[in-house]
Amino acid sequence: MNAYSTDAGDAYDVVVIGSGPGGGTLAGWLAGTGKRILLLERGDYLKRERANWDSREVFAKGRYTAAETFYDRTGKPFHPGLHYYVGGNSKVYGAALFRLTPADFGQILHHGGISPAWPISYADLEPYYVQAEHQFMVHGLHGEDPFAGPSSRDYAHPPVKHEPRIQELSDGLERLGLHPFHLPLGINLDQNPDGTAAVGSACIRCDRVDGFPCLLGAKSDAETAAVSPALAAHPNLTLITRATVQRLTTDETGRTVTGVHATMEDGSARTFVGDIVVLSAGSILSSVLLLQSANERHPRGLANSSDVVGRHYMRHNNVGLMAVSKDPNPTVFQKTLALNDFYGPSAEWEYPMGNVQMLGKSDDWQIKAEAPKPFGLGPSAAFGAVASHALDFWLAGEDLPLPESRVTLRADGSVQLALQPDNNTEGVKRLRKAFDGVLNRLDARSTSFARSIYPHKDMDIAATAHQAGTVRFGTDPTAAALDLDCKAYDLDNLYVVDGSFMPSIGAVNPTLTIIANALRVADRIAERIL
Repeated sequence: MNAYSTDAGDAYDVVVIGSGPGGGTLAGWLAGTGKRILLLERGDYLKRERANWDSREVFAKGRYTAAETFYDRTGKPFHPGLHYYVGGNSKVYGAALFRLTPADFGQILHHGGISPAWPISYADLEPYYVQAEHQFMVHGLHGEDPFAGPSSRDYAHPPVKHEPRIQELSDGLERLGLHPFHLPLGINLDQNPDGTAAVGSACIRCDRVDGFPCLLGAKSDAETAAVSPALAAHPNLTLITRATVQRLTTDETGRTVTGVHATMEDGSARTFVGDIVVLSAGSILSSVLLLQSANERHPRGLANSSDVVGRHYMRHNNVGLMAVSKDPNPTVFQKTLALNDFYGPSAEWEYPMGNVQMLGKSDDWQIKAEAPKPFGLGPSAAFGAVASHALDFWLAGEDLPLPESRVTLRADGSVQLALQPDNNTEGVKRLRKAFDGVLNRLDARSTSFARSIYPHKDMDIAATAHQAGTVRFGTDPTAAALDLDCKAYDLDNLYVVDGSFMPSIGAVNPTLTIIANALRVADRIAERIL
């Protein structure tokens, strides 16, 4: 081991910063090499408690959201939807694990501009998509969505069966000539023939999905699917929680990261070193750490000779839609259906619009927490009546990687996140109009209105669940911070494996792509350390 610390106890072959889907997956995979792997997490394990499934605690009080204050492009403060736990933001994600489509890897013309081509193809990532789907126990059926790319292997688990009201919706969509398919979900579910949870199934098909931690550990988040199994199997993997990394330092040449400097839970400072350092703190905070690590050799921030670090931030154009039907919706586990008929150019519009998928079933406190005042002051029972007739959908359209959509540091060191207004938003607006028309034809016509799955927030700048960009990879070191292996061009031992690497985001949840790419990069790192 070529370590740089005089304290051998803090020297490792690989130091990974962040235990979310990227970092947690990569660390777990590399642990199988037998090398000394350190995983640093600024949070702790999310406490298992009844409040995990309490809508009032999760949505109205924001119990599990980090107490952070960022600033928008005008200097207005806001609280981002970040979660600091082992497993990262995936502890409260909805477990929808889509592949990008083959077209997403090429250049796409949108109404608002160009989505750039990737430097790798769908075929390059496809074997790792399979690996990711199997590791995260994704339930689905390849070939069901005619707009999706090919798969060399099917999912290891069958799709989650629709409950009767959702099957009725699926049948109605098919009668309209559309192509609904079962939402690919990462959950630990064994089903009876009728779709109910079998005896011994970890997942019980409850209504606590989007935004909730799983009290039963049955959701395939990064902790349950990657970190905890790896810790149990590999004593050479070390996890240190409550370690907030403040800065990375380099040697005199500026080519090698020699120190990972962290503040520990008790306020003390500690430095870790590794032959290889992997950054996976999320697109916002990974770029923040690189900017904070500026030095004489890297005056604009570490790995930033291209001046792209912090730029090209993406998070999707989202609408959470609640359709209130005249018919009741007694569904419990609602998150089982998706639709990609409007994902690319279609008969509806010459440009892409986006993806439609179902959300977890809303309840009284979720709606009450999101209702504008003074309506939100009313009794929760009234909102429960609305929820009993609601069908809940998530509409996602692609936002474009604009250089002005940017993470920067203010003079006092605080984080500024500058989103550019109206970034390719016409597509999701048209998607909502088109889908409203579909719902009206299916008699879900009473009303529809936007809803949020984020505590206290609309899906504005504070919605950070799908963050991507900011440390993009590419073949040109003047226009990208990372090479094709997600190694920093400017440094010999620094990699980035969260959503930062993505040059575009597509219109589906990026988590599976982050996991697949982390497995791809883990293979490259393993070649270096073995």
